Amino acid sequence: MKIIAVFNIKGGVGKTATTVNLAYAASLDKSKVLLADMDPQGASSFYYGIEREKMGKKIVSGDKPVTEIIQTTAFENIDVLPAQQDFRKMDAWLNELKQGKWLRNLLSPVKKQYDYVILDCPPNITLYSENILRNADVILVPVVPTVLSVRTYKQLIEFCDQEKIDRTRLYPFFSMYESRKWLHNELIERFSRTYKETIDVVIPYNSRIERMGVYMQPYLHRYPDSDISYLYKQLWKFIKRKLDNN
Repeated sequence: MKIIAVFNIKGGVGKTATTVNLAYAASLDKSKVLLADMDPQGASSFYYGIEREKMGKKIVSGDKPVTEIIQTTAFENIDVLPAQQDFRKMDAWLNELKQGKWLRNLLSPVKKQYDYVILDCPPNITLYSENILRNADVILVPVVPTVLSVRTYKQLIEFCDQEKIDRTRLYPFFSMYESRKWLHNELIERFSRTYKETIDVVIPYNSRIERMGVYMQPYLHRYPDSDISYLYKQLWKFIKRKLDNN
């Protein structure tokens, strides 16, 4: 079982859209996928038709096994570990538990059941997100081509160096790209020169992606032959290749 975290310090960069569609792309390979919604907002769970629950502390402490809350979806090979409303209290719980490998321990009961676990992570740097960064096999970082979003990637690298987190597992890519914007094109070119680990896949902005909450399906399922669906598939192929090589 490999763990893929979709993470950025900044919100509003396309993390949830990436998680939802990456999980679907992985399932097309006949891989068994668990989408773990770690964000208390529960957007990834919602897109797959699953509501948040209220058993966060019992799950975190191990009093309730994670297998009891995992839910199946309407899509073959995809299950969801739904968001918990009180995941917002996660930092206090983890500080109390003092478990550096909490995430691995949480997923241990299902490690033979799934090929991949894809995490939709909350933004910001906290003890919670630090635990995720330490335990993920790959950290996929959506970056919007704006000055502030690019800046947060540099901050993420600095944090990893400071806390001795292996940053070779970081793979940024650009999302919500608009080709008519000169700044977007300039920033992508400059960023890619600076950070050689950047994935050569750019997901453009499309209002249909925002409408996933209306039709309650991954964009890739709704529009399987579109250019953007092809790009999500290419993104998955890149991640899978990295995981296979490691």
